[in-house]
This record gives sequence, C-alpha cells and structure tokens, in this order.
Amino acid sequence: MRIPITFGFNQVISHGFGIFLFAALVPTMQGSLDITSWHLALAGALTQVSYLIGAMLLGVIGPRLDSGRLLLITGILTTSLLFTMAWLDNTTVMIFVLTVMAASAAISWGSIVELVTRYGRADRTATNLSIASSGTAWGYSVNGLIILLIVPLLGWRSGWMAASVLGLITLVVTFRLLKSVRSQSQDQDIDVTFAMGTRQLFKTVLRERTAFLACLILLLVGASTITFTTWLNTYLAELSLPPALGGYTWGIIGVTGMIAGFFVGKLADNKGPSVTLLVIFGIFALGLLAFTYRPEQFVMLAGFGYGMMYFPIWGIIAGWISKQYSSKATMQINGIGMVTFGLGGALGNVLAGMIYDATGSLSNVYLLICGLAVVLFVLAMYIFLHERQSNKPRSDSFLQPEI
Repeated sequence: MRIPITFGFNQVISHGFGIFLFAALVPTMQGSLDITSWHLALAGALTQVSYLIGAMLLGVIGPRLDSGRLLLITGILTTSLLFTMAWLDNTTVMIFVLTVMAASAAISWGSIVELVTRYGRADRTATNLSIASSGTAWGYSVNGLIILLIVPLLGWRSGWMAASVLGLITLVVTFRLLKSVRSQSQDQDIDVTFAMGTRQLFKTVLRERTAFLACLILLLVGASTITFTTWLNTYLAELSLPPALGGYTWGIIGVTGMIAGFFVGKLADNKGPSVTLLVIFGIFALGLLAFTYRPEQFVMLAGFGYGMMYFPIWGIIAGWISKQYSSKATMQINGIGMVTFGLGGALGNVLAGMIYDATGSLSNVYLLICGLAVVLFVLAMYIFLHERQSNKPRSDSFLQPEI
C-alpha cells in the first residue's frame, strides 16, 4: 500500500492544492484582494487549457524522460508555487501561477500512471491506480480542513503555506519511495519498457480497440461529470432548493471518492475492468436517472454515483490499458485520454450554456447528462460482452513484455 498512498498524496498536492485550493480560498482572499468574477472565469479557462497542454506535452516528451524524475520535478515546481502564492498580491500573476500548476498536475498524473504500472504488483495495478487517483478526493477534504482550522486563525496566506509544507513532506517521502523501488527493480533485473513515437501513438489511439475505447470513455466522462458539477448549484437554485443541499451533495461526493478507490480497484483486479466499468457506470446512470426524475429527493444519490465513478475511473482506465501496453505506452495513451476528457468537459459546458440560453432552464441539460451516463453504461456492456466472447489474447505491437 506504500506506493498507491504515496502517489495519492502526490495527487493531493498536484490536483487538490494545485488546481482546487484557489477556488476554496477565494471567498477569504476577496477580502484583501481585488478578485472579480472575470478573474475567476479567466482562471478557470486558462487552467483548463493548460491542463490539456500538459497532457499533450506528456504524450510527446514523456517517453524520453524518466518518470520518477518527472514526478519529482513537478512536485518541486508545484510545492514552490504553492509557497509563492502566499506572498502574491497581484491577481494576474496568481492566475499565471495557477496556469503553470495545472499543466504540472497533468504531467504529474501521467508520471504516476507509468510508475505504478512499471513498479507495482501486476495483480494490484487497478487497485493501486484507483487509490492514487482518489488522492484528488483526499485533497478536497484537506482543503476543507485548511479552511476550517488554519485560515480562520492565521488568514488565507497561511492556507497556501500549509499546502506547501505538506507538499515538501510528500516530496521527501516520494524521493525515498522511488529510491527504494528502483533498488528493488535493479535486483529483479527489470528492463526499460517500450514507448511509441508521436505518429504511432495517434495511429494506435485511432485504430486499436482498447486505446480508442479508453479515450472515448474519458471523452464521455468529461462531458458528463464536468458539466454535472459546473451547473449543479445553479440548477438547485433554479429549483428553489436550499443551498445546504448542494453542500451535503459535495460532501458525499468527496467522502465517496475517498473510499471508492480501494473498493473499485479491488473489484477491477478481481473481476476485470469490463465488470467494473459496468458497475460504476450503472451506479452513475441510476443516480442521474433518479435525479432527473426527482431532483430534490435524489441529488445526494447522484452525488454518490458521481463519487463512485469519477475518482476511480482514472485508475480503472489506466489499469485496463496497462494490461495490453507497456508502462510508457500506457502513460502516452492515458495522456491522450486526459486531452479527450478535457475536450469533453469543454464541449459539454458549451452545449449546456447554449441549452440554458435557449430554454432558460437546466432541466434539459441534466437530461443530456443522464443520456451520456446511459451511453457510458451501454459502452461498458459492449466491452463486457466483447471480452467474454474473446478467447485468445490480442496481439499489439506495443504489448507489455512479460517479465
């Protein structure tokens, strides 16, 4: 458990703090800084674009660099920038720093995928990756503790300092872990794994079933989940529901995400990724179906389904890819998947905005999200049936070599 927990805390630093801490601290920061809604919109747009650029950059340069060093470099960069945020007063500079941290977060996750696939136990790949990916949900909770326990006593700048201290501790632990696993891998005589050129990477994603379906799934997950969370509080307000209901729903999403990684990952390792995709997409779709029928009664059920699906899905998809490709190729394909996820989220939000402007209501938007969840379930059913009918292993040019 040392590998997934350590990498999970890297997710806390890169995603929980690097991407989400700013939004959590904005209400307290606005008391001393001139942060307008325009600044928030610009920060959201630029960090989204930066994350996509980071993911694409990873697919190109990742195979040429050592993933352990890449993870440490992104950790050092993010920790330094978190500390820097505590001393900034210029909102424009803050947005620039957030943009850099978003690209760093994408590269950090890609490095984690490669390292877990290479050094982790093969029979626990999905569990390890799902636990690591759930570190983002842990970050939500740590952000909450910072806001509740530190910021009221010492101010918002102390929140950034606390995040940087935890980042420094995580860096030290990560360095020691990498040193240990590399020493063990040398003793076991594990080789460097195969990587793909840029042209071969895109050809693989477009032509090979597992790579294509993985990226398609992440496109649909992005379109459904990002749109769901972006408009949730607005929709609840439209229905004249109490704001506390949205708060409880976000709490359920975070708590569910914290524990889902272990149980969903175990299911994937024991029963296979196709069964796991069926289960988590089924739960997600059922929650949304109930939510569209009776929003006031089932919004928290939809939040539970969201948490069960969104946080572990990154580990499940990466684990599924790693069964057929080397660790470097898995990192590259996962990088393209992150790009499709971001594109799906952008397209979903644009379409939601158009529907909202045309109808004046978000009910049709959530019907669309529900439809996307059903499509994900159908896609999982196709993968499940295809794998049941397949009796012999697939032969890919970048299959992970047996050790």
